Amino acid sequence: MSDFIYHYPTLYPGILLKRYKRFFADVELASGEIVTAHCPNTGPMKGVYIPGNPVQLSKTDNPKRKLAYTWEMIQLHDNEPVWVGVNTGLPNKIIKIALQKYIFPELGKYDEVKSEVVYGQDRKSRIDFCLLSAEKINLSNPLALIDNIIDTNYVGIKNKSLLKDDNRQIYLEVKNTTWTDKRLALFPDTETTRGQKHLRELMALLPQSRGVMLYFINRSDCTHFAPGDNADPLYGELLRQAVSMGLEVLPCRFETTPEGVKYLGLAELQL
Repeated sequence: MSDFIYHYPTLYPGILLKRYKRFFADVELASGEIVTAHCPNTGPMKGVYIPGNPVQLSKTDNPKRKLAYTWEMIQLHDNEPVWVGVNTGLPNKIIKIALQKYIFPELGKYDEVKSEVVYGQDRKSRIDFCLLSAEKINLSNPLALIDNIIDTNYVGIKNKSLLKDDNRQIYLEVKNTTWTDKRLALFPDTETTRGQKHLRELMALLPQSRGVMLYFINRSDCTHFAPGDNADPLYGELLRQAVSMGLEVLPCRFETTPEGVKYLGLAELQL
């Protein structure tokens, strides 16, 4: 797929000087001016925060913003020169566009995309996306299930059989992924009790609904994906347990450049 899903506004190149207090980054622009940009990433940015590397900033004219610039991406050289997206607010916007364009055939048929839907046993959580179908399949009829079973060869899905006309609601969670070991993308890059909770809540929906964990690999130099066991062993255990129960995993590769973001397909899942 060669088309851009998302086009960046005009970006301003610079050199990263430092990040501090999580939300601030000092950058020297190409003009020599030093500006403080908003860092839209609250995580540790393991392997991504490298002072001295080239970065790209966006700029807003909104007078209500305290910081006009936002740090969007950084260039790394782990495998080859590659831009890595650091704005964790952007993947959900891009995935919403992709869902509306039906870019992911692995999801099958759906008719409506809803964002930030309340779910969970305590009804206090929100799933990133809920995909709804206008029709429902009768899951209580064994013959209907047999008639609708198909094999899938999608490398990112561990469930080897899906329903051609599986019209269950799809609960889809998105996780921005930038930490790597060579060409292996890893998530998470730190302990995430929130991420663990998401997996437990998705497992609770199975099999009455479909649960999908979509890992937004925000760099183009990775071909494989695995849970970041060294950072959060429990998350890895929960992910493997969820997959054994029917959770679908889509490790989606994206190419991020100052021009925009392209979808490259699925990475190979290693559990």
